[in-house]
Amino acid sequence: MKISVVSPVYKAEKIVDELVKRLSDVLRGLTDDYEIILVEDCGGDDSWNRIEENCRRDTHVKGILLSRNFGQHYAITAGLMQATGDVIVVMDCDLQDDPAHIARLLDEYKRGFEIVFTRRIGRKHSFFKMITAKIYNSMFTLFSDKNYELNVGSMTMFSARVKDEFIRLKDQDRLYIQLLKWIGFRSTYVPVEHRERYEGKSSYSISKLFFTAIQGWTSYSDKLLRLSIYSGLLISAITLLVGIYIVISYFLKSFQPGWPSLIVAILFSTGLILMSIGITGIYIGKIFEQTKQRPLFIIDKKLNL
Repeated sequence: MKISVVSPVYKAEKIVDELVKRLSDVLRGLTDDYEIILVEDCGGDDSWNRIEENCRRDTHVKGILLSRNFGQHYAITAGLMQATGDVIVVMDCDLQDDPAHIARLLDEYKRGFEIVFTRRIGRKHSFFKMITAKIYNSMFTLFSDKNYELNVGSMTMFSARVKDEFIRLKDQDRLYIQLLKWIGFRSTYVPVEHRERYEGKSSYSISKLFFTAIQGWTSYSDKLLRLSIYSGLLISAITLLVGIYIVISYFLKSFQPGWPSLIVAILFSTGLILMSIGITGIYIGKIFEQTKQRPLFIIDKKLNL
């Protein structure tokens, strides 16, 4: 059985050597036929040079350099398109998921599961990131009619058949865990210990996390559009009732509403309209990007492939 490991690399010049060492030690104990595919997503540091050096030392290590920074999930797709294994493992390069867990994933795979996800125990993230992750979890569930599992890890194992189906998907929004869940097939979860990052800090800034959240909320459901309709109907109904109350009060009590209430009502309804237009614009933008049919990524260089 050939095992392919795909790992997107971004600003990880001090991690690449250790990543390759740990993966090689684990994979040699499982099979004689394996490959480690490292996809450099143009982080601007010395990561590619480290990948080149490892490729020269060991032909099991394969290198892919993208033409520019496309993003983690596109880098994963690039690696999967080059993977030739009977079973594929996707994992981050930061070593927060221990490569030693691959053996446990393989045990579950041999039991007949096409996809083996990991569920992280004791997430090693900052308090702020934990809180924002829980907020994202709640919002994703609310806006997409799906249950986003907060502790599902990025390390995943799946069959070559699943890989082929994943590659067939041409979605521009490529949150790969969610795409794997959409593909289906028999799947299971393996609990794994989540470790501290080997070196450095996460490259996901607050703005990137927010963009990823918006991408996730709008990629798998049109519920946001429906919610804007419902909120518009609710505001219209409330406005109608308030209008009836004002008319009745005018004749019974000579009541005349003041300017402040009028201004508040106008600003509130205007904000709601702009929010609805913005939500609609996001979906239209997705249609625009999808219809251009541009390639998901462009490869600059390959090593040992």
